[in-house]
Amino acid sequence: MNENILYELLGNYPIIAAVKDDAGLEKCIESESRIVFVLYGSINNISDIVSRLKKADKIIFVHADLIDGLANREASIDFLNNTVQPNGIISTKLSLIKHAKLLGMLTVMRFFVIDSRAMENIRHCDLKQYADFIEILPGLMPKIINKVSKLTKKPVIAGGMIDEKEDVVTALSNGAVAISTTNTKVWFL
Repeated sequence: MNENILYELLGNYPIIAAVKDDAGLEKCIESESRIVFVLYGSINNISDIVSRLKKADKIIFVHADLIDGLANREASIDFLNNTVQPNGIISTKLSLIKHAKLLGMLTVMRFFVIDSRAMENIRHCDLKQYADFIEILPGLMPKIINKVSKLTKKPVIAGGMIDEKEDVVTALSNGAVAISTTNTKVWFL
């Protein structure tokens, strides 16, 4: 799968289910969300989590930084790619994003935009050939969504603290191609 197909899927249903526990996994499987961000697990169960989502015909991104037992090293991405086989990864670490891209994985670079310094980090980050998507948190900042979208020229996903339909509409109307949320009610909008 390439980023163009993913972009098209997001155009049809721009709500990404961000799963943080087993209860969320069960709800996610029932939801219409085709794209899933896995934000939990360990090296002992991540393969099972991804396998269950694949059986439900989901497109899966594993947040490499949040999987217990994985280090922030290229070998962790090799493990995910060769053993777990998600469609892509999420990370706050550019080195992991670069390595995943070299392996042919889809990539989401996550940024916590909390101040002007974070915006400078985005500006100076070499994202052009490595990150397929940018995720910014918190996702309730329409002005920042618009700025990051223009600055990076990459599709932006707004995540974090999105819990109402109005939040989804605001993010999408300000340049986000999708939103990610752990709020299961939003998955069923």
